[in-house]
Amino acid sequence: MLNGLVTGLVTALRTLSVFPVPGREARSFSSALYWFPAVGLLLGLFVAGSGWIGYLAGWDRFGAALMVVSGLVVTRGMHADGLADMFDGFWGGRDRDSALRIMKDPNVGSFGALGLGSLLLFKWVALEQLLSFGAFDWVIAGVVLARTAQVALAVALPYARSGGGTAEGFVVGAGRKHAVVSSLSALLIIVFVLKSTPGAVVIVTGASLASTLFIGWLSSKKIGGVTGDVLGAVSEVTEIAVWTAGGLYFMLR
Repeated sequence: MLNGLVTGLVTALRTLSVFPVPGREARSFSSALYWFPAVGLLLGLFVAGSGWIGYLAGWDRFGAALMVVSGLVVTRGMHADGLADMFDGFWGGRDRDSALRIMKDPNVGSFGALGLGSLLLFKWVALEQLLSFGAFDWVIAGVVLARTAQVALAVALPYARSGGGTAEGFVVGAGRKHAVVSSLSALLIIVFVLKSTPGAVVIVTGASLASTLFIGWLSSKKIGGVTGDVLGAVSEVTEIAVWTAGGLYFMLR
């Protein structure tokens, strides 16, 4: 059992980040899902730490740009690429088969470029707002919940491709226990990160839930399940949702 947990952590780190990790991959990729919130915490600390440079210099706009870029670098841009592919497929495909075919194409089309540009713009604006209040805890919470959203969709929806794909191993073996463990660990992390502030915990959780439900509903309607691109997209959308909610929270309080 211990060996399975260790290999699951190795797989989670190799899947979600660029960090070089020694060790063997998990036999069942779904065992990595338990570790997604914890790896999200590591990634969130990295992203927030890069923004600290701009914050110390008193240049919030630069710090926000550093956080956007560092988030892309530390994940190899994998989730952003997934969002671009999802935009191309969902808005360029006339039916399920054409949408899946377009999403598999490595080239980025016009819808994907528009989606990716919008993603980066929204992230930059939201992060600049959070940085102006020194709200690094909200930045970290967004990254943690974004990875938890991936687990939720992997558990809730079937794998959409009949011919297999990179995310099939994560989705096919995902079950209720993965959702329960990852959700509880994510909740513990954000309660600690947000200093047990009830209002903040409710807001970030609500924003994460809303974005996850929306992407899940849209993906179920368009392709009848999820793919690796959809899991990447829900991660990006959840980050934006949580960070935007945080920006509004500080602006209106």
